[in-house]
Amino acid sequence: MTVLASGTAPAAQGVGPLLRAWRERRRVSQLELALRADSSARHISFVETGRSRPSEEMVLRLAEHLEVPVRERNALLLAAGYAPRYPETPLDDPALDALREGMERLIRGYEPYPALVVDATYRVLAANRGITMLLDGLPEHLLTPPVNAMRLTLHPEGLAPRIRNLPEWRGHLLEQMRREIALHRSPALRELYEEVEAYPVPAGARGVEPAEPVPYFALPLRIEHEGRVLSFISSIATFNTPMDVTVAELAIETLLPADRATVDHLHALLP
Repeated sequence: MTVLASGTAPAAQGVGPLLRAWRERRRVSQLELALRADSSARHISFVETGRSRPSEEMVLRLAEHLEVPVRERNALLLAAGYAPRYPETPLDDPALDALREGMERLIRGYEPYPALVVDATYRVLAANRGITMLLDGLPEHLLTPPVNAMRLTLHPEGLAPRIRNLPEWRGHLLEQMRREIALHRSPALRELYEEVEAYPVPAGARGVEPAEPVPYFALPLRIEHEGRVLSFISSIATFNTPMDVTVAELAIETLLPADRATVDHLHALLP
């Protein structure tokens, strides 16, 4: 597994408006949040308006119940006048050796099926031979680090012309990014979204149904490879209760074969 090289500033107005914004984003009332956090609606109101300064414990408790991402929890703590609680350890730091080696074993053990590790902006941090096989023949400018999974997939010189159900798959990926932008408020992710959303769709790209309809249980990625159409179902795994920003933003995506023909083809290519 090759690891490629890899802060949200608090709002000037303090922690109250930030907490209110997260509460409204989650569509939770002050009373409901108070009940979840073992507080009172009056205290939540005072915190949001700046009339009361929450304790460090209260900031973390509210962030947990509002499902605030770890990076943004640090921003809340800073805005409230406290030190960040969660470190951001580089993935190549020796402290993460065991984690990195574990991910390596996981995606290598998944072969011949494709699997990769990405960060919060879809930079490819690691990939197995199944992914390398799908990328065969792509132009060098898309494969030069830092490689980005969204660019690889949606760029008109990338995988997009090979995807047989591009309109559906493109729509799925863009919607996924919109949800993550709403969750993480990441300027870098928004910039990436605006870039890939503006890519021209390859001429003639349209959804192409298989000759014999297959009863898929989830939207498949149907992609051409060596004259065959391979079908995959995507699954994304993240780490439970992360205590580090880097770890919190890692995602392992695996592509599960959606039909027997795909299984047989991959095992023949990568025995």
